[in-house]
Amino acid sequence: MFFSRKPAAMPQKGKALPGRDTPIPTADIHFVNGRPLDAEAPDGYEEIVLGMGCFWGVERIFWQMDGVWLTQAGYAGGETPNPTYEETCTGLTGHTEVVRVVYDPSKVSTGEILKAFWEGHDPTQGMRQGNDVGTQYRSAIFVTTDEQLEAAKATRKTYEKALKQAGRDKITTEIGKLDAFYPAEDYHQQYLAKNPGGYCGIGGTGVSCPMPTGVSA
Repeated sequence: MFFSRKPAAMPQKGKALPGRDTPIPTADIHFVNGRPLDAEAPDGYEEIVLGMGCFWGVERIFWQMDGVWLTQAGYAGGETPNPTYEETCTGLTGHTEVVRVVYDPSKVSTGEILKAFWEGHDPTQGMRQGNDVGTQYRSAIFVTTDEQLEAAKATRKTYEKALKQAGRDKITTEIGKLDAFYPAEDYHQQYLAKNPGGYCGIGGTGVSCPMPTGVSA
């Protein structure tokens, strides 16, 4: 955040910060909907973890979507267990800022979630998002089901084609199975609900994401 300049390369394998065995302190309750932030997805619901740059603005996109039951800011995609924000900012944890999205697929499809993901930021920028530079701002999709993985790859293909036609670069988004999600500190949770005029560094390309066959939107 705040137009900071951070390392733009992942730490070498085994060279990440050591972290800690216990979770860092965070909020207990979602500031917007009042649900417990550590709640597991209810039966029949799904969760996916998305990195689109500064997680303050990303979280707001998804808590405003119909069918989204819970959002939570955090860190994923690195080596350091239970990292702090300050550690993640060094670029030595390997994590990117992400939002955990728990949703009811009978009300909002995985395709709709992914469409909001692709159109809500610029997935072609590598280790940055706008003026925010560093590994913590890289674009990423961490899935929890095989179906989500297939949908993520299919939508990446169709969106990359649309971006190419618009003269944009190739997509750099990391896609894979979720290894671990670490909640961010209290003050990061639902930050823009607590601070409506706060900084939001994300912005889309203006290119619409067409849905491929078999993925509903």
